[in-house]
Amino acid sequence: MRAQRPDGFRYSHPKGTFMARRKKIYEGKAKILYEGPEPGTIVQYFKDDATAFNAEKRDVIEGKGVLNNRLSEFFMTGLNSVGVPTHFIRRLNMREQLVRSCEIIPLEIIVRNYAAGSLSKRLGIEEGTQLPRPIVEYCFKDDALGDPLVTEEHIAAFGWATQQDMDDVLSLALRVNDFMSGVMLAVGIRLVDFKIEIGRVYDGDFQRLVIADEISPDSCRLWDIETGQKLDKDVFRRDLGSLTDAYSEVARRLGVLPKNSATVSKPTLIN
Repeated sequence: MRAQRPDGFRYSHPKGTFMARRKKIYEGKAKILYEGPEPGTIVQYFKDDATAFNAEKRDVIEGKGVLNNRLSEFFMTGLNSVGVPTHFIRRLNMREQLVRSCEIIPLEIIVRNYAAGSLSKRLGIEEGTQLPRPIVEYCFKDDALGDPLVTEEHIAAFGWATQQDMDDVLSLALRVNDFMSGVMLAVGIRLVDFKIEIGRVYDGDFQRLVIADEISPDSCRLWDIETGQKLDKDVFRRDLGSLTDAYSEVARRLGVLPKNSATVSKPTLIN
């Protein structure tokens, strides 16, 4: 079955995956969450909105949501395949994916391999300096406060996560880093840093942690190994050119876009 979205993108619905629009649960800067077709599931819709500096800078970048949906599917599927659990179930269409509902730990987990962004500013380290080992940082998720940096002492004191949770969070973050670094290195891209969110899912009385939200160029710093060209949201933050071109280049290298495809505002994705 072929369908045409109002935004002009065409996609195929695999049998049984067509869904009527459901009740909206939450709308954020880059995604909208809807009730899923089954209990314990959520439909995650990727918007074309781009924001930076805590939403002080914003724009609509045509095709961005389509690319992030497909790239996040690629990374989440890869993580699942190597035994790193995620909330991802399957992609529904060009802008939506079905994910497992989970209780989000109110932290952004940041893994840094090279100095960049706020780390360079805080510590005066030249951007691009390789760190002696991956550094894991935690920020409290609160837009009104600017997602402030916090320590494990804060996390324990305010009950955001248990010590066992934090041990598991650290292990998951480093496993994601190992996987992502290898995948990006293979296509000539340096994984400078990234941020993830982690959620709790429950099977009866048993709780486990999973990678949630998304993994995409929105949440990673990606630099071409040879040229240093930025292929992530810093292109938008710093007015370095076309964000769609940058994300399309990442998708092409990973095989999500045909390598010989022309850069277009409405990317053609491989099903």
